[in-house]
Amino acid sequence: MTGRSRTRLDQVRASVGIAQLALQQIADDLSTDDVDARELASILRELQEDIDVPGGLFPALAQLVTAAARRAEQIEPDRDGDASCPLHEAAALLTDNAGQRLNWAARSLDPQGAPE
Repeated sequence: MTGRSRTRLDQVRASVGIAQLALQQIADDLSTDDVDARELASILRELQEDIDVPGGLFPALAQLVTAAARRAEQIEPDRDGDASCPLHEAAALLTDNAGQRLNWAARSLDPQGAPE
């Protein structure tokens, strides 16, 4: 591994550590007894908010995995998709499956708060 790659990996590790701390804070907030259905629905929507302005946790994770898939396409030994296809599928699952399930849960908890 080159020095440049090591530095990049160190930066990724640091960024993942920061993300883990942020996610732990959200998990801690969700664990409090005073979170009601409406607030939980709002938090779930925030994690998957991609209606007006692309953003939210799942779309951001999908974008990251898609970037890895695109890079894998360029460096796969046989360009056979053994690495890139599962990455593209994972990105789709994040937005199409996990994200949609968050939306369903939020609508169930607070139907009036659902975006139109």
